[in-house]
Amino acid sequence: MSLTWQDTQEIGEALYDKFPDTDPKTVRFTDMHQWICSLDDFDDYPQKSNEKVLEAILLVWLDEFE
Repeated sequence: MSLTWQDTQEIGEALYDKFPDTDPKTVRFTDMHQWICSLDDFDDYPQKSNEKVLEAILLVWLDEFE
């Protein structure tokens, strides 16, 4: 299954799985964007993201982290 920017829940969970000891509140959007684009299952255009999408992913990751 390939992930796109619309898969905010799955991407947030994948980030938590890949970086379980990283507090999402300490991650800059630029770093998070790069990490998402480097996920094995991610297959979408990097420029299609926006702040709203990144915030939604961050909230999922934060929920998993806590």
